[in-house]
Amino acid sequence: MSFALTNPLTLLTGKEPHEFNRQDFLNILASRQIERITFHYTALDGKLKELKIPVQNRKQAERILASGERVDGSSLFKGLVDTAVSDLYVIPDYKTAFLNPFDSGSLDFICRFINRNGERVPFALDNICFKAHETFKKNTGFELHALGELEFFLLRDEPQHLYPNPKQRGYHATSPFAKSGDVLNEMLNYISAITGAVKYGHYEVGYVEKLASDNPEIDGKQAEQVEIEFLPVPVDEMGDHLVLARWIIRNVAYKHGMVATFTPKLEEGVAGSGLHVHMALMKNGKNKMVKPDGALSDEAMKVMGGLCRYANSLTAFGNTVSSSYLRLVPDQEAPTRVCWSDMNRSAMVRVPLGWSNVRDLSKLVNPAQTEAFHDTDSRQTVELRTGDGSAFVHLLLAGITMAAESGLADPDGVKTAEKLYVKGNIFEDKETWNRLTPLPKCCVESSKLLVEIREQYEKDGIFPPSMIDYLSKQLATEYDEQLNRQLASLPPDERLRETRKVLHKDLHLH
Repeated sequence: MSFALTNPLTLLTGKEPHEFNRQDFLNILASRQIERITFHYTALDGKLKELKIPVQNRKQAERILASGERVDGSSLFKGLVDTAVSDLYVIPDYKTAFLNPFDSGSLDFICRFINRNGERVPFALDNICFKAHETFKKNTGFELHALGELEFFLLRDEPQHLYPNPKQRGYHATSPFAKSGDVLNEMLNYISAITGAVKYGHYEVGYVEKLASDNPEIDGKQAEQVEIEFLPVPVDEMGDHLVLARWIIRNVAYKHGMVATFTPKLEEGVAGSGLHVHMALMKNGKNKMVKPDGALSDEAMKVMGGLCRYANSLTAFGNTVSSSYLRLVPDQEAPTRVCWSDMNRSAMVRVPLGWSNVRDLSKLVNPAQTEAFHDTDSRQTVELRTGDGSAFVHLLLAGITMAAESGLADPDGVKTAEKLYVKGNIFEDKETWNRLTPLPKCCVESSKLLVEIREQYEKDGIFPPSMIDYLSKQLATEYDEQLNRQLASLPPDERLRETRKVLHKDLHLH
C-alpha cells in the first residue's frame, strides 16, 4: 500500500532508501529524463550548499554517481582549510537521494566530504556527527536515535486586520487566526516525502502583529511562529534531516514571498525559537528508555546525567549568537538552570509523556472500536531544551551523543541524575533555583567553557582541535560579555531599539 507522501524514489524503485544503488539512479535518470544531478553538502556555516551537474550521457552520469566531484574546501570551510590543500571530494550518499521539489529536472543527493586518501574529512560537520555516533555504538552497544523540533517564524506583509492572534497565544492556532496554513502544508509535504521522518507541524506560541526593525527585510511584517517536529532516526541521519528541512522551509517561504527565520529570538517578550532535541537509546530496534513497569531505565537516567554534565559546554554548538542568551531567560519556556524533570517546560531536560503505561487509548473514547491495537514498543524519549535556531545542527547532535556516552560510562550516573531532579516551576522556587548550576549567560562565557573541557570533545578524534579553536573564536567575537548590563543601563525606548538590533542581526544564520 502506498500513501500520498511516500518517497517518490521508493515508489519508482520499490526499495527503501537504505537499499538504493547506482543502477537504480541510472534507470531513473533515463526513465524520467532527468536533466541534472545536484549535489548538496553542509559547509562550515551550517547551510546546505549545492553543485549542479548536467546529465549528458550514461557514462558521465555513472562516473559522477560512483566517484563524485571535486570542490574548493578553502571556500566551503573558510578559516579552517588552507588554500594550499583545499581540494576535497564530495561523494553522494545514496540513501539521501530525492527528487528536488523546486527543480523538476533534478535528482539530488546529500554528499560526504572525502579527502585525497579516501577518508571522511575529519572537520566536516556531518562527518563529526557520524564519527560520534559510530564511537557511541562501539563503546556502549546502543544506537542513539534523535528527533529535532524546528521552531521558526514566518514573516509576511501584514494582511487585513482580521482574526488577529493575541500576543503569546498562538499555540496550535488554526485558520483564520493562523494565516499561513497553506505554506506550512507545502513544507510538511516536501519534508515528509523526502525524509519520511516528520511527526507533525503546528503553530507555536509566538505571534507579532507588526514587527518594528531597522532591518528593511522584516520591518512592518506580521510574524507567526511555527514548529515542525520529526520522528526519531539515528542521530547522524537527524542532522541531515534538520539541515535539509531548513533549506526546504526557506525555499517554500521565498516562493510565497515570505521570510522564514530561525533566529533565536525575534521580539522582546515573545517566545524564542528553540531547537529542542529528543533522544532515545535503541538496541536491536527496541527502545530501552523504560523498564517493564514504565519507569525510566537506569540507562535513560545515566543519559540525563551525562547531558547535565555537558550542558554548559553544549551551548557552544547550540546557542551561537548573542540573541541566544536573550532567549534563555525565565518565564519564556526556555531553560536557565542545569536540571531535569517530568513534563516540566521550565527544566533543561524534560521527560515527556511516552505512552509507557498506556496502550490503545482510542478505545476509551470510541466505544464502537472493538478491534485492539497492539503496540509493545516504547516511544519514550528525553528532551534537551537548550538549543535554538542558531545551532550548528550536526555539532550539537555530536556533542549530545558524546554527553550521552559519558553518562552511560559513569558508574554514578544514576545518582548524578537523581540529584538534579526538580519539581514544579523552578522560576518560582528560589531554594531550588539557587542550588542549581546556571547556564552560560553569553557567547563569551560559552566559549571559555568549551575551551576548558575541550579534551572531552577531542577524545577519540571526534572533534578536531581546529574545530574547537574555530568555534571558540567565533563565539568570543560576539563580544557580548557585558551585553545584558549595557542594555539594562539604557532608557526604555533606547534599550528596546538596541535589543532589536541584537535580535535581528542574525536572521539567516545556519
